[in-house]
Amino acid sequence: MIRNLLFAQLLFAQAILCCGTTAAEEPGPPKSFSARDSLAVGEESEADARACLATLAWTPGVFTVRLEASAPKRGAALVRFPSPYDSGDPINDRVAMEWYQPRDAQGQPLRAPAVVVVHESGSGMTVGRIFARGLQRQGLHAFLIHLPFYGERRAGKRRPSAANLVTVIRQAVADVRRARDAVAVLPLVDASHVALQGTSLGGFVATTAASLDRGYHSVFIMLAGGRLYDLFQNGEKDTAQVRREFEQAGVTGEDLKALLWTVEPTRVAHRLDRQRTWLYSGTFDRVVPFANALALAKSAGLDGTHHIKMSANHYSGIVYLPFILKHMSQRIVSTQQRPAAPEDAPSKNPPGTR
Repeated sequence: MIRNLLFAQLLFAQAILCCGTTAAEEPGPPKSFSARDSLAVGEESEADARACLATLAWTPGVFTVRLEASAPKRGAALVRFPSPYDSGDPINDRVAMEWYQPRDAQGQPLRAPAVVVVHESGSGMTVGRIFARGLQRQGLHAFLIHLPFYGERRAGKRRPSAANLVTVIRQAVADVRRARDAVAVLPLVDASHVALQGTSLGGFVATTAASLDRGYHSVFIMLAGGRLYDLFQNGEKDTAQVRREFEQAGVTGEDLKALLWTVEPTRVAHRLDRQRTWLYSGTFDRVVPFANALALAKSAGLDGTHHIKMSANHYSGIVYLPFILKHMSQRIVSTQQRPAAPEDAPSKNPPGTR
């Protein structure tokens, strides 16, 4: 049974990733667009949340979004814009997003809503690209953002030092929030609905970024949770590997706790729109233990229709991807058509979810 599930995962992932860049996706000449930050943190009654927001927010301004040629099988174009924060590395400070455009039967790009996709911790960003390609197939523009020191933002094998980890974490959150405004000015994007999706590491970043304000119209969090310090002490495999990397950088104990507290999702998750936020959790997840997922769901005030529980671990959850992609597209279309609706009825869950 397990072997069959893993085989199904590989087949599905291969089917999406093998859909490479076609001739119709060849970009035109480089273009640039002017964008403005729409960040509006607003009022916050909780003192700790205000302190968190003060650390993460920046002064809104005008910035330039540029389209560049993309690498083969990496979408129609590479979208570049400056990070709101300066890490001291000019390559890292130019944010990159791979643009996957939906197309009609003739191969022409469509006007449609957009989703910013935040990848997992793996350097290949494989799961992020699977989501981006899958959303493209659902008729949505998908933008895979490269987090700090990943992909196009990494020179050689350079990684952030222990001294600037706080800046990098703040930068990741700010970049994801600014990405919403970069996407909104691009041609073909229906800016009336720009959504956010993140998986694992990307889910933590997406949660905090979406909690800054209500800039994103809907938020989809995959295999993430709250109480980060506890998670780092108890999580296995991917989480344990990141913990070891922190240890190698000399960040342990109280230093690690203080660092993680900077972007602790439960400090600000109550600011999420609970009617337009969905969390997908694996009940057998040992990388992000289910208890940590429940902590995030409780902090965000998510009910049973917005916290979807899958009978899976951190890796076998990929078998639910067809359902998740369809569920996401349905929620985006329904909230776009009915912006004042109090609640969107969930689609029928597949076996193994509740």
